[in-house]
Amino acid sequence: MALAPEAVTTFASIDGYRVVKSFGYACGQGSRPRNVLRQTFRSIGALIGLAPVEYLTDAERARTDSLEALVRKAETMGANGVIGLQFQASEAPDGGTRVVAFGEAVLLEPAPLA
Repeated sequence: MALAPEAVTTFASIDGYRVVKSFGYACGQGSRPRNVLRQTFRSIGALIGLAPVEYLTDAERARTDSLEALVRKAETMGANGVIGLQFQASEAPDGGTRVVAFGEAVLLEPAPLA
């Protein structure tokens, strides 16, 4: 069962749906290795006051990878939604960028109309 993009949220619930079952927490990890050439240009850019665009690109790619891994994990658990989505970013010992996405994998169904 595929997760719809609107079924992955940082909120504790999704409007119009109710949680039928919780499968527990699921997580996914994404990382980007250190690139010496990019690191050199970042350092030069920081010295002259430029924004570290390449770092943001690496972080964004790692975030996307971690979110995709989280969605795959939730789907294998039988979930059709993830609530309470959070991200944790860190620098790996080798200087790379590592991002972990985690949240509660849940089975959602439309809430009855009141």
